[in-house]
Amino acid sequence: MGRGSVLGRWPLVGREFELQVFDELVRDPASRGFFIFGPAGVGKSRLGEECLKRAQESGRRVGRATATVPSASVPLGAIAHLLPAGIDLRDPVAGFSSVTRIMSRSASQSSPTVVFIDDLHLLDATSAVLLRQLMDTDSIFLIASVRSGEPPGTAVAALSCGDAVHHVDLTPLDRPEVETLLERVLGGPVGSNTVSQLFTASGGNALYLRELVVGMTANGDLVSDGELWEVVPGRLSGTRRLRDLIIRCRLSAAPPESRRVLDLLALCEPLSMARLATEASSHTLNRLEEAGLIVTSRDGRRTAVRLAHPLYGEVLRADMTAVRHRETLLGHIAALDDSGARRREDAIHLATYQLAATGTADPALLVQAASLATHTRQYSCALSLLQAVPEELYDVQVRLLLGKTLYEVGEFERAEAVLAEAEALARGEHEVLPVVCQRVQNLSWGLGTTYRNLLDVIAGARRRVGSPTGHQVLTVAEAAGSFAVGEWERSLALLESLPLEEGHQPDVMTWLVAVTTRSINLAFLGRGEEAVDWARRAVAVSAAVDAETYSMTTHESSHQSVLVLALAESGDLVQARSVGRRAHEAVAQGLMSVEHKLLAFQLGRAAWLAGHPAQARRWYAEVVRASRPHTAVLLPMALAGLAAAAAVQGDIEAAEAALAEHGGLTCAVRFPEESLGEAWLHAARGELSRARAVLVAAAQDARSRGHVAFEAILLTDIVRLGGADEVAERLAEIGEACGSRFHRARAQLAAAWSMQSPDLLLSASEEMEAIGADLLAAEAAGTAATILKRTGHSRRAQAAALRAQTLAARCEEARTPALTTGQTTSALTGREREIALLASAGISSRDIAAKLSISVRTVDNHLRHVYMKLGITTRRELSARLYS
Repeated sequence: MGRGSVLGRWPLVGREFELQVFDELVRDPASRGFFIFGPAGVGKSRLGEECLKRAQESGRRVGRATATVPSASVPLGAIAHLLPAGIDLRDPVAGFSSVTRIMSRSASQSSPTVVFIDDLHLLDATSAVLLRQLMDTDSIFLIASVRSGEPPGTAVAALSCGDAVHHVDLTPLDRPEVETLLERVLGGPVGSNTVSQLFTASGGNALYLRELVVGMTANGDLVSDGELWEVVPGRLSGTRRLRDLIIRCRLSAAPPESRRVLDLLALCEPLSMARLATEASSHTLNRLEEAGLIVTSRDGRRTAVRLAHPLYGEVLRADMTAVRHRETLLGHIAALDDSGARRREDAIHLATYQLAATGTADPALLVQAASLATHTRQYSCALSLLQAVPEELYDVQVRLLLGKTLYEVGEFERAEAVLAEAEALARGEHEVLPVVCQRVQNLSWGLGTTYRNLLDVIAGARRRVGSPTGHQVLTVAEAAGSFAVGEWERSLALLESLPLEEGHQPDVMTWLVAVTTRSINLAFLGRGEEAVDWARRAVAVSAAVDAETYSMTTHESSHQSVLVLALAESGDLVQARSVGRRAHEAVAQGLMSVEHKLLAFQLGRAAWLAGHPAQARRWYAEVVRASRPHTAVLLPMALAGLAAAAAVQGDIEAAEAALAEHGGLTCAVRFPEESLGEAWLHAARGELSRARAVLVAAAQDARSRGHVAFEAILLTDIVRLGGADEVAERLAEIGEACGSRFHRARAQLAAAWSMQSPDLLLSASEEMEAIGADLLAAEAAGTAATILKRTGHSRRAQAAALRAQTLAARCEEARTPALTTGQTTSALTGREREIALLASAGISSRDIAAKLSISVRTVDNHLRHVYMKLGITTRRELSARLYS
């Protein structure tokens, strides 16, 4: 998008309640004013302008003025242009009386004039007296913005008092409001990590956010790949105006002797008050806090100090010379050493500060800091620390740590090389087991190796392990790897031999891997309720385990992603999506690690199952972007999901692009669910026969592998595309064998569609809505409405159609054949309906004939029947009728 589109008038987001309050007040004869309080940049002026605009659009006379420091020295200087012409103000008493009389006379003919005074706290006393008279005589309704934290002036005290004046306090935008604002301004979805960065950097300040976005789009630091807007890593910039706002209006208020404190906080925040007391007097620190430049909070037993806004640090660091940067860091390193560096995170701080200041650090400190950074999921930091360790000092533990870190940042080939070296050097079970477990994870989830290769790695390790506990650990590793390459029944069988019910055996980390693997297997094998039970156990245990005791292969967000999957497969999509969103928000911003990608993928899949294609597309796009150039399992699955979601939205070009990238991947394992992208692209083109053929082949593949969850989803989509008679029996078998609510509901839907029973379809619609599958519920209700109308039950048909419309409104403008044609094609046969969809897409009769392997004459005959049934004569009318 161009720079101009970002520079325009920004929409109001998060101020809907305040606007409603204003609308009510301005219509209330007893109300006299609407005062907007808040700190600089939160949108007071923007809200005031919107209120004034609303008043003008309702037919009210309006006026606007801005109070400034220069105008405050001139009586009536800010509002002179609002006063009636020809009034002699040399005598204030007589002049004010004349102004009030003239404006009151005008007001008696209509409603009071609505006046907006921006920055009222800067208004002169004379203007305040006159405005108060005009308010008291009902001549004006006053809107005013007032900056919080400023000394209370005469104008604010005089004009804001009384029950007739309503006050609102604006606070910075919260994260969801920032996300909504960014998407409206940029015209498309914004990556969750980018939302977090911009929310943190701006502090929710609307003005700062605007200047950040304007500057970053102009500099090419905020870009879109056609699916998502993302910040270029390491390039959070802004405009010159933003820097001027911060430096001139805020940082310039700092006393000169405080610069060292500000520089230290910019590089090393948060710091204790005791540490800062060694750099500046209590008087200086107090002045910084009063100026709004620093804030304090309790952190355990110490008082922690931070800069009051994240952008202050950005500006201070940018203005810092290299010499001052180095000296500040070295001084703080010395202070940390003197204090003993007792806090757990001090090792990370010492190592990173030493590298930044001198380019080197003690190797033992680097390894210790990298280990801590890995435990806290700061993988980029851990990688930079490990790469500073001399290679000749790499032992098995350092290589294991490096391999884990490389895996998390997506460098799978390098990770395999490092881990293979570590395995060769390992001596004893205590070194062999963790290396092999990490290697299996990298081979399966990162490189997508073959099942045979995994077995070879495990077999090699078994020959070096002698204890029963060691063999249990390898069994869990084999089960986890087997699941990743699609051997689900084998994976579950391996875990059945372990005493998982007896407690955290052989150790809590291995138990967590085993339990989450068991849960995800059960979910995909159709045993959703059992999967939920095991996933909840894993989440509960992982939440109680200290981060440093985690193994190299598990983390709480991984367990949350499994719980999301299990809830979705069990038939609780609402809860699945709620749990997933909370878990995703809890993950720190920065690099999207493999476990973070897994969680985002499950959120995308849950949104797809719910029938919300826009949300599904966004989550899938995030996974795709974070998984390039190639992450086995996740990248192909996410690309297929992205294609399907785009196709359902009618974006054929985006679906084709995603499938083209998907087709160019080389993967040892493909999963049947990946066929959804191709099938729904055919459906979007109107090629229903080809779509069903793709789904049938994929469902047969899923059945041969025992992938029950994939098979059920594929068969359900065959139902939706006109093939209920062919698959209803198989879905009934799955529903009876599995017992999962979602599988039973799918069987009910297929049977209802096959029998064309409106009562059963409406019952299936209600069940799907309860599950959270809104699109399936809408399609079932719409089909019921069609049948009821055709059979003469117009009143019931109308009620069913209204239900379908209500449900479809939740589905983000999804366009599926069952929703698109609706009652329009109730009289058409299946073949007529398919040809009508193709023709409405602008495909010629010859091309339709080629696609469907029939003659051109047959196509034209079917189209004539369609035209007669629908009462139309052209393809243009056909398209309008189908997509009305």
